[in-house]
Amino acid sequence: MKRVASISIIFSFIIILIASCKDDDPKPTVVDAIPDTVINFVSPPYFPAFIQPSSNPLTKRGLELGRMLFYDPILSSDSTIACASCHNPSYSFADNKKYSLGVDGAVGDIQSMALINLAWQKKFFWNGRASSLEEQALGPINNPIEMHETSENVVKKLKAHKDYPKRFRSAFGTDNITPELIARAIAQFERTLISNGSKFDEYPAKQTQVFTDVLEFEGFQIFFNERGQCFHCHGGGGTFLAHNLDTIFRNNGLLSDAQMQGKGLYQVTGHTYDQGKFKVPTLRNVELTPPYMHDGRFSTLEEVVEFYSSGIQQNQNLDINFTKNQDRLDQYGGLGLTTREKQALVKFMKTFTDTSYINNPNFKNPFH
Repeated sequence: MKRVASISIIFSFIIILIASCKDDDPKPTVVDAIPDTVINFVSPPYFPAFIQPSSNPLTKRGLELGRMLFYDPILSSDSTIACASCHNPSYSFADNKKYSLGVDGAVGDIQSMALINLAWQKKFFWNGRASSLEEQALGPINNPIEMHETSENVVKKLKAHKDYPKRFRSAFGTDNITPELIARAIAQFERTLISNGSKFDEYPAKQTQVFTDVLEFEGFQIFFNERGQCFHCHGGGGTFLAHNLDTIFRNNGLLSDAQMQGKGLYQVTGHTYDQGKFKVPTLRNVELTPPYMHDGRFSTLEEVVEFYSSGIQQNQNLDINFTKNQDRLDQYGGLGLTTREKQALVKFMKTFTDTSYINNPNFKNPFH
């Protein structure tokens, strides 16, 4: 009997020991065992249907992971540069510098575009070299002037991280972190960067009553008629105004024939007629995103409007919306706007400002 009792005691001790060891072992959290929740995103009023690829549905934990990666400098070679370094939420996810600084202070020659309402866009970067947000997301990582890293090395760093493997497993159901999954997560977050809280967004419901200043209304009229011609590039599809919905590349007369050689859309297509053509940017929150143009040459909206009024450089690829008024172009160097018309346009463009966008808690740095 004593021997049986001793064996029972020993067996019980082994069971307790095994149980205690198991408690110390890492194990998936409860959330890891639950399939990620697909978010059925509903577009804001008067917006087109929200667009997301079937290969990368928007999910709760995928979105959370993408937000972390967007703000984490681990994506750069020396862990100093994050996506948010050049796309700061305080500046409507743009940069207030003419040219953003990369690893080791490297400087490029292109101004950082504002990231707004990307779900409805079809081409990315000023020259349109990416055809999806997923493709766009990896570009800065592998750019020697920006993050100066490789996708493969980022994968190694994330796999060695104490937290990211669990988050990738939770979001995508696999421990195998890949560049594709990194891009998918970042793209999910970027698709949710939606602005629809500006004064102008009230226009479809309130019509002209939304303009409380006479100059705002005058600017509205100039913007959407042949006097200003702004709507040709910034119409954006019916009620989705002040945003370029379609993928449009234009030569707006910033460069001379000699200066535009090899630049813009030409870098992607190789067609001579695409030299000097750049993607038309959104005008949403344009008041908050100086400097302006692909090369950040203008510091104020007043300078931008003055350029279109009197500073257009005629070149062989200049957009037809300028050349169809050749007499005015020859006489004034542009639209030849009056002082009041220029003031009105600036006043109207400020109705695109959406401060709720830059203060949205869902877009903030999760590490702060």
